[in-house]
Amino acid sequence: QVQLVESGGGLVQAGGSLRLSCAASGRTFSSVAMGWFRQAPGKEREFVAAISWSGGRIYYADSVKGRFSISRDNAKNTVYLQMNSLKAEDTAVYYCAATVPGRATSTTDNDYTYWGQGTQVTVSS
Repeated sequence: QVQLVESGGGLVQAGGSLRLSCAASGRTFSSVAMGWFRQAPGKEREFVAAISWSGGRIYYADSVKGRFSISRDNAKNTVYLQMNSLKAEDTAVYYCAATVPGRATSTTDNDYTYWGQGTQVTVSS
């Protein structure tokens, strides 16, 4: 069982930055892929970024490439999402998610087993 707790959300002006953190419990963190997803009001949940267990494989949604950066610290059981040059359209609840050991890094939410409660990011224009 893995429990995930996001933090770091908030209100920021367009062009600003935020760093989200996702702290994981459990001993399998270093062997699972992690992902960030987001859901804006009235919209479906969408993929943002994903990172393999080693950090060697990383994927980004086209909408955030060049602006967001995902990283992880396996010693701290934490995955991060650095968000720069934020836009109003980045406003959403951001969720981190974890796969199970042995599962490949994925951009599809159905491939993730564990989810955090989400953290609100609001970008004012």
